[in-house]
Amino acid sequence: METISTFTKKLWCVKKQLILVLTPLILLPLIFGLPEKEGKCLYVVLLMAVFWCTEALPLAVTAMLPVCLFPTMGILPSKKVCPQYFLDTNFLFLSGLVMASAIEEWGLHRRIALKVLKIVGVKPAWLILGMMNTSAFLSMWLSNTATTAMMLPIANAILESLFGDLATLKENCKVKEETEGQSQVKLHSLPSEKQILTDGMVRSNGRTAQEIRTESEYQMKVWKGFLICIPYAASIGGTATLTGTAPNLILIGQLKSYFPECDLINFGSWFAFAFPLMVLFLILAWLWISFLYGGLNTRLCVKKQDERAQAEKKAEAVIDEDYRKLGPINFAEGSIAFFFILFAVLLFTRDPKFVTGWSTFFNKGYVSDATTGVIIVSILFFFPSQKPSLSWWFDSRASNTPYVPLLSWKKAQECVPWNIILLLGGGFAMAKGCEESGLAAWIGAYLQPIAQVPPAVAVMFITAFLACFTEFASNTATIIIFLPVIAELAMFVKVNPLYFMIPATTGCSFAFMLPVSTPPNSIAFASGHLLVKDMVKTGFVMNILGILSVSLAMNTWGRAMFSLETYPDWARPVNMSTSHTVPHCNIPWIVFVMEILIN
Repeated sequence: METISTFTKKLWCVKKQLILVLTPLILLPLIFGLPEKEGKCLYVVLLMAVFWCTEALPLAVTAMLPVCLFPTMGILPSKKVCPQYFLDTNFLFLSGLVMASAIEEWGLHRRIALKVLKIVGVKPAWLILGMMNTSAFLSMWLSNTATTAMMLPIANAILESLFGDLATLKENCKVKEETEGQSQVKLHSLPSEKQILTDGMVRSNGRTAQEIRTESEYQMKVWKGFLICIPYAASIGGTATLTGTAPNLILIGQLKSYFPECDLINFGSWFAFAFPLMVLFLILAWLWISFLYGGLNTRLCVKKQDERAQAEKKAEAVIDEDYRKLGPINFAEGSIAFFFILFAVLLFTRDPKFVTGWSTFFNKGYVSDATTGVIIVSILFFFPSQKPSLSWWFDSRASNTPYVPLLSWKKAQECVPWNIILLLGGGFAMAKGCEESGLAAWIGAYLQPIAQVPPAVAVMFITAFLACFTEFASNTATIIIFLPVIAELAMFVKVNPLYFMIPATTGCSFAFMLPVSTPPNSIAFASGHLLVKDMVKTGFVMNILGILSVSLAMNTWGRAMFSLETYPDWARPVNMSTSHTVPHCNIPWIVFVMEILIN
């Protein structure tokens, strides 16, 4: 038994190497048992899917496999594969990342966060709402990870001013009931430097140990609620803009690949659809988290002069002091705010669909969202960060203001996650391979049983399936793997492809149940104050709320915006010869899983 245990541990130590060696061998029958091109493409797709899900190779390295495998296996020539890695969608993503790095460089995001917290107040439920609103708004433009990393220290500072030292709080939660007359236990230990702000806020005042323990347990619940709401709000906020999260951009790229005539989705139209969805989901998430972690009570509307009220005043003082330290808004922050607003307005108004956009002043189809983004961020590299001195031109004795641009290329290089750009490119290359090889149409022929499921029910199943799958795999990898199959499913059942593809895309951002699901979840969990069961308990209901919100959005304003009740002309195959006769062979695992789920 000991020998077997030792051998198992050794295998576990080399699991990634085993996956790298064995997976290509196990998948080899696909090449010989299926039609030539389809089999080879499916081999590459499943190989990349396994490597992405297990991270046997870095995600970006796996994303580059089509560059070598598609040409050598005769699936797609190199000149068609390589351009997929820098489509205009990638430039839109790059411009969003560069704008985010400029905002972080000058601290504008911190000023926005503290201002929102000053407005909402410090009662636990309102403060959770403020944290979630700020995180969601910042995540629309910054990466989810950067937003979470910035907001957590702010949350911890406020929590310490409200409840004191966390270690003391945990100790008080363990205090057992004491008989009357025994020494009372104080809620805070004094007077450590960290707790000077909390001196006099909450005292024992003759309370029993049981009362102190109850109060400490309540404070610990609120503390967990603060920490868990930030990564969740960041994930929700990223869905509101095309640049907010990678799956949104993959949707655009694959739409252009599969349906070149479809021009319904751009920055403006996506924002008009996804922003109300984000607001709805954010409100539901706030109510659930506040209810679960003790924020919803009569104190929301009624003022009470007690120890908690004193603690709240101290927390307000901390927020006010932090905001005061920022000083008045300087020239650089004002400039970044201006270009940030201009960036958003120009993207939104280029071609919003419901009104005529400014792109009509140029040749049709020439100006894209990528063009707009690159124009604005290019200005950041030469616009000065300090107000130029006009007197220097007319007075020889006047000193000149040093010229420092708002953003340097070195800073941009450090902040841009180039691996994600490669990951996007890998997804587009995979989609191109599936299309050119006929694999997507071949898989679509196996989807006959799904045609009997009502589309509205299918939307819920697709969202639920991808929300569960992305708990264990990267959301980018998940959408890359499944979006081509979902597009084929929609065409096969004669449903508007957007009706299935949009819920699939948003569902990939609903990873709330595990610390490993997303980097924001991992950052919050790494604080050491959350347990896995806390995230599972909260995240399970969050997933349900997200699925219901998406279903509501798709069947109300989404249906009206994108004409989802009709099958569009742009979704009809241009070349009818692309349909393939399906040989008698095993159904691919992706389709098999979806059939099991829906049936």
